[in-house]
Amino acid sequence: MNPESILSLLAPPGAEALSEACALFSPGSELALVAKLRKRYDATVVTAAVTQASLRHRAVAKFGADDAGRMYFTPDGLEQATRTTVGVHRARRLASVLPGASVVDLGCGIGGDLIAMARAGLTVTGVERDEATAEAARANLATLGLPGTVITGDVQSIDLTPYDAVFADPARRSEGRRLFDPNAYSPPWSFVTSLLEGTACVKLAPGIPHDAVPEGVEAEWVSDAGEVKEAALWSGPLASPTPRRATLLGLPTSPLPDAIGSGDADAFAGVVTVTEAPEAVVGAVGRYIYEPDGAIVRAGLVTAVAVAVDGWLLDPRIAYVTGDTYVQTPLASAYEVLGEVPYKEKALRAWVRSEGIGTIEIKKRGIDVDPAQLRRKLTPKGPASATLIITRIGRDAVAYTCRRLP
Repeated sequence: MNPESILSLLAPPGAEALSEACALFSPGSELALVAKLRKRYDATVVTAAVTQASLRHRAVAKFGADDAGRMYFTPDGLEQATRTTVGVHRARRLASVLPGASVVDLGCGIGGDLIAMARAGLTVTGVERDEATAEAARANLATLGLPGTVITGDVQSIDLTPYDAVFADPARRSEGRRLFDPNAYSPPWSFVTSLLEGTACVKLAPGIPHDAVPEGVEAEWVSDAGEVKEAALWSGPLASPTPRRATLLGLPTSPLPDAIGSGDADAFAGVVTVTEAPEAVVGAVGRYIYEPDGAIVRAGLVTAVAVAVDGWLLDPRIAYVTGDTYVQTPLASAYEVLGEVPYKEKALRAWVRSEGIGTIEIKKRGIDVDPAQLRRKLTPKGPASATLIITRIGRDAVAYTCRRLP
C-alpha cells in the first residue's frame, strides 16, 4: 500500500467503502467483493478498502477484534507488528519505572507499541521511514483516540535528547527473509548498542546470542501462550539487577503457587517471570518429562523448572527436565513416560503399529531430525494418539513414548 491508499480511506467516500468492505468481507471473497463495490466506488478506493478489510481480518489474532476492526495496516506493518499482549506488558514495565515519561519509538511501524505505551500514560513519538506505514501509525493513534506524534524519517538522524527513553525495533527481514545475524539488522547493530548506553528498550528476535548482549544490559525473553515472541534488551534505569529474565504471558489467570521454583508471579494476572537458575542435578528418566516454556529455554533458566517440579535434568546440555512427581506448572508442559523405544526407524514403526497409533506428536531436542518427515516414515494409522520425545543423553540418542498431561 502507498500513503495515498491509507489517506483515501480516512474520509468519504473511502471511509464508507472501507466500512462496507469490512462488513461484507470473508476469506476468499475478495474478487466478488471488489466487483460488488466497484458498482458504487472508484476502483482505486475499492482496491484499498478490500485490501484493508483483509488485513483487519488477519490482525484480529494480534490486536483483538475491537482494535483490529478500527486500525489501519500495511502488509509488512502487520507482519512485523508487536502482538498486543506483548506490547502491553512492555508498556506497563516502562511506565512502572518511568511514569508519564516521554518515549521515542524508532521504527514504530503501524504503531502497535505506540498504542500500548500511550494507553499506559506515556508520551509517545514514533519515527518511521516508510511513508505509508507512518500514515497508518498516525491514523491508528487518531482512530483510537490516543495522543502521540509520528515523524517520517530516518531513525539514525533523530535527536534523542528531548526524550526520557528510547524504544527501538530494528528491521530483521530482508527481501521477505528473516535475518538472524544482528549485524545485518537495520539500523545496524552498532547503532542499537549505542542506544543501550542510555535509557532504552530494544526489541529483538528471540535467537539473539547471550554473548551479544552488552555488559550491564538486561535481556528478557518473552513468550505468549507458550510461543516465544521476542527478546527485549533493557538498559539504564529500565534494567533490573538480573541479567536474564523469562516472561511468560497469556497464562491462565487462576491463582498461582506462592513459589514457582525460582519464579514469581508478576503484578499483572496471567504473567509469570523467572529470573534465577538454581543448581539442579542430572539423572535417569523419571515417571514424567517436562518441556520448559521456550522463553525459559532461550534465557538459559531451565533449572528453575527442575526446582519447581522437584525434578532433575536428563542431560546438562539438553532442555528437558524429568521427575517422579506430576506438578502442574505454568513453566513447562508435562508428559507421562510410558516406555522407552530404541531410536531406530524399524523399532519406532513397530511401536506405532502395535499400539494402533494414528496421531503422533513428535518432540525433539539435541537430535538432527525433521519431525514431519519422521512422522511420514512411521505411517501412523489407528485410533490411538501418543507423544514421542526424542533426545540425546550424553552421546546416545533415546526415544520415550509419552502421554501429554494437562
